[in-house]
Amino acid sequence: MQINSPCVVSLTWTLTDAQGEAIDELTEPMEFFFGGDDLLAKVEEALDGQAAGFETTLHLEPEHAFGEYDASRVCFEDRALFPEQLEVGMQFDGLPEGARTTGMPDDAIYIVTEVYPSHVVLDGNHPLAGVALRLQVKVIDVRAATAEEVDQGSVDGAPVSVLDAGFDKSSLH
Repeated sequence: MQINSPCVVSLTWTLTDAQGEAIDELTEPMEFFFGGDDLLAKVEEALDGQAAGFETTLHLEPEHAFGEYDASRVCFEDRALFPEQLEVGMQFDGLPEGARTTGMPDDAIYIVTEVYPSHVVLDGNHPLAGVALRLQVKVIDVRAATAEEVDQGSVDGAPVSVLDAGFDKSSLH
């Protein structure tokens, strides 16, 4: 079966930065909905019309992956708005209740980058924003999408990966 929208592709991949440093490796095949939001547009473009067994290496500039780093997506919030146990690297879905920062996306994932006694620094950029990527991808299988998958635009229960990490996709280009 050829990859055409809508269908489900089973993929493996190795993701590195432009210098070859490993970021993510998917060694066990994982299913993704082709023609929805499961994959980056450039990945879908490369897979379109291909079949099981197809392999390619893609170079993805930030604008084709997770966007350029946007300093305006970094904010400072009062330390009192956060749980007592707070560490760098923790993630929050949206800003905390009582946040004073305005103009930030409500549906973004914010990562704690610094913790001070009086305030916390939050970053709403995707962790790979501003990073050029190399993706070696292999198509393991292709199947027709179910009616439910077509309605959802996604494979039900698809595990989160670095390429679809649940970050605010409106920030992606």
